[in-house]
Amino acid sequence: MTATPLTFDAPDLAARLDQCTPEQLDALEFGVIGFGADNNVTLYNAFESRAAGLSPQRVLGQPLFTTVAPCMNNFMVAQRFEDAKEENIVLDDTIDYVLTLRMRPVKVALRLLSTPGGAARYVLVQRQPR
Repeated sequence: MTATPLTFDAPDLAARLDQCTPEQLDALEFGVIGFGADNNVTLYNAFESRAAGLSPQRVLGQPLFTTVAPCMNNFMVAQRFEDAKEENIVLDDTIDYVLTLRMRPVKVALRLLSTPGGAARYVLVQRQPR
């Protein structure tokens, strides 16, 4: 039996990302930002590093919503993670979004993933084709 490829819209993606090695995360064709309950970044794949122009060394261990991506510190993104954590529920939402930090505005799709007891919470970033 062959495993389903890890795509932006794959089912059960949070659990599958929890099992990935850094090399597997770096091979993905969308951005992966993993962070812990304290909101500090624990995973930052090569795709997102190239697209955002930020090195993993600059991002890892930093607060996601206040230092790395303050443009996501709002009710559409950060608050959904806080609500899911507080209510101890699964979060798996995809939203259209515009990133604005350190770059011209860029239209993206964000997939917000969090599972109670999961190894990490994730913001996945799919850049829109031009």
